[in-house]
Amino acid sequence: MHGQPVAAYWREAAGRSQQVIDEAGLGIQAGQYPFLAAIDRAGPLTIGELAQAVGITQPGATRTIGQLLELGFVDMQPAPDDQRRRLVSLTSKGQDLVDHSKNVIWPRIAAAVADLCGERDGPILEQLAAIEDGLAAVPLARRNAARIGFRF
Repeated sequence: MHGQPVAAYWREAAGRSQQVIDEAGLGIQAGQYPFLAAIDRAGPLTIGELAQAVGITQPGATRTIGQLLELGFVDMQPAPDDQRRRLVSLTSKGQDLVDHSKNVIWPRIAAAVADLCGERDGPILEQLAAIEDGLAAVPLARRNAARIGFRF
């Protein structure tokens, strides 16, 4: 990937994070986590509020929430003050996933990234190339030997 745009590095990083998530058997995509995090932080939100919080279009948010509903991580109910508004909230399964992710998944990814990045200094593209070389030698999912063992 040397010489490719920075955006390519970010896509690669997302793929490597997904590998950690897949190995944990969580049944969720990395791109769905921001929705769960927004609900965890703010409490129940409308689709429009979620779209704004995550920074995507409302149709994109509707699609993702539909997937999370099917997986059982969120629930959608009419707002108590206005039956026309529908609020998305975490189910107990969704809250368990968020709690597990905070305590196990994200610390594992953070530790692997810290190990990988060390105390790098210099131009960003050179640092990214060095990080890429490090990931080629030892993938992100293998940088922290702790096993997760959490299945949904």
